[in-house]
Order: sequence, then C-alpha cells, then structure tokens
Amino acid sequence: MKFIHFLGDTAVMSGRVIRHSTRSIDTIITVIAMPIMIMLLFVYIFGGAMNTGDVSYINYIVPGILLFCIASGVAYSSLRINNDLTKGIFERFHSMPIAKASILGGHVVASIVFNVISLLAIFLVAFGMGFRPKADVLGWVLAIGILLLSVLAFTWIAVTFGLLAKSFEGAGVFSYILMLLLFVSSAFAPTDSMPAAIRVFAEYQPMTPLIESIRALLLGGTADKTTLAAVLWCLAILGFFWASAMRVYKRRMK
Repeated sequence: MKFIHFLGDTAVMSGRVIRHSTRSIDTIITVIAMPIMIMLLFVYIFGGAMNTGDVSYINYIVPGILLFCIASGVAYSSLRINNDLTKGIFERFHSMPIAKASILGGHVVASIVFNVISLLAIFLVAFGMGFRPKADVLGWVLAIGILLLSVLAFTWIAVTFGLLAKSFEGAGVFSYILMLLLFVSSAFAPTDSMPAAIRVFAEYQPMTPLIESIRALLLGGTADKTTLAAVLWCLAILGFFWASAMRVYKRRMK
C-alpha cells in the first residue's frame, strides 16, 4: 500500500516538473535545439575534415550528440531542484501527507521523460541528415538500454549538485565538466589523432566507453568488453551519486 502511495505521489510530482519544463522556452532551446545545432555544425562544416575511416561522419557523431543532449538535459534538473530547495518549496511539500521520497523521485522521473523526448528528436533529425544504423533488434535494445542508464546516472549527478549548490547559478556548473569530458573523448573525433597524454585520458574516462559501445551497437556490432565497461561506469556513477544525494537531502531537510 505504501509503495502504491509512493508511485501516485511521484506521478503527481513528476507531472508538476514536466509542466514547468514545457513552459520554459529556454529549456527547450538548450536541451533540444542546441544539440541539433551542434550536430549540424560538426557534420556540415567540420565533418569533411574528419577521418573516421569507412564510417560516415553522421553515423560516427550521433552517439556523442546523444550524450551531449543528456548532459544538457540533466543540467536543468539540477537547476529546478535547487530552485525548489532555495525557495522553500521542499519544506512545504514536507509538511504535506505525501511520500517524502516522491519529491526527489518526481524530478528524476521528469528528467528521464524529458531526456527521452530530446533523444527521440535527435534521432529524427539525424535520420533526416543521413544517419543509417545497422543494428538488429538486440543491438537497438542494448544501445537504448545504455542511453537510459546514462540518463539515470547523470540525473543523480544533477540531483546531488542541485542539493549542494548555494545558488541557482551554481547548480548547473557540473554540466561543464560533463561537456569537457565529451569533447575530450571519441565523441567528435577518433582518439588516435590526439596527443599521447590526452589520448590516454580520453580512452580511460567514462564518456569514451559509453560512446564507443553505443556507436558499435548501432552500427551492427555486438556487446563486448567496451559495453561491459560502459554499464559498469554507469552503475558506479549511479550508486555513488544516489547515495550522495540521499545523504545531502537528509541533512538539508533536517
């Protein structure tokens, strides 16, 4: 009975956040339009200078753009959480007869819903630009599973920083770190072309196995050790930041 109560409260809370998000034009522009513009820029302006072997540049770049989209999307989750916290909205919810876990749960569910919509928009535009995946059903299932796991893991990073930040402006700073990791990875260019020290960092940070596994699966490859590394990275990030968020949340709500 308590679990059903929690699900109902989470649905209400997530609905509230989704309504606020859809009314924010700047959120839609940043989360959906910006990754699309980055994809257009790299494919049609820089793509001709990139050496990606037998793989067309649009096929090569889509996984990185998908993660770029996720990184942009979860930043707004952090901003919304910090806004609710600093304006006393969390305290008001705590005074109501609702499941306390549903307050954060609503933000997490809303983040997943909003990011799924954004990812679908990226896929649709990419198909229009010539993106042609070769994945079978299992490949699609695994690639989508890794994307959703990435959304969940990155969302809990956002939750943690949203709770820790002292101001609205500081809540989204962590997203710049995610962006930096994306640019110093195999998202936009093969790591073979990078200087040795940067290449080592690029190959062993979490974004590269995520990108490489999604790319391989969408282009007809099979799950391998890179896929396992991507899943383990996501689970490690998810576990660490979920525990961190819960600890910070309990401390700030005392």
